[in-house]
Amino acid sequence: MRLYAKYIFPHILEYVMSSSILVDCRKDTLLEVTGEILEIGFGTGMNLPYYPENVRRITGVDININMHSKAEKRLKSSPIKVDYYPVTAESLPFSDHTFDTVVSTFTLCSINDIHRALSEIVRVLKLKGRFFFAEHGLSPDYQVQKWQHRLNPINRVLSCGCNLNRNIKELVESCDLKILKLDQFYLEKTPKIFGYMYKGMAIINLS
Repeated sequence: MRLYAKYIFPHILEYVMSSSILVDCRKDTLLEVTGEILEIGFGTGMNLPYYPENVRRITGVDININMHSKAEKRLKSSPIKVDYYPVTAESLPFSDHTFDTVVSTFTLCSINDIHRALSEIVRVLKLKGRFFFAEHGLSPDYQVQKWQHRLNPINRVLSCGCNLNRNIKELVESCDLKILKLDQFYLEKTPKIFGYMYKGMAIINLS
């Protein structure tokens, strides 16, 4: 599986995540990002074309260095400077309250210790910072949920840790974050077990 994860899966992920169906999700998620920006799961840099024009620098983290090597073409054609760190989201090497904005798109599904990662996001966010996310996850429909739970073990193996059945809303709210905006919907032209989306924005819960 190591060879699969290193040499084959990055190409599969690049193909799937390049779908035009996901473009609107990326654009909407990044529309209001400002200030010092951290992107969790930078991957192959698919979000780069959709950052606002005033963004000139971001920090990106991704433990899979093979994904970053595929980002070179996008990095060369983008006006955005990326400070890249090959680290896990569970152990971010940044001081407390560093970033105005943290972004995660199609990443929370595959982080091993999701609660620790979200706690790290809270730690590095400034007190008035914002967390923007677009993630697939658990459907509210029982019949879809049933198949998500059944197929999740197989999907985790084939997709290098991606979970089909994470309730993103509950996870975000369980880690000192307060969701201010949230859209939940099925992606068009996508099997429902893969295509239930959570797209929103949260802030640190100071209450």
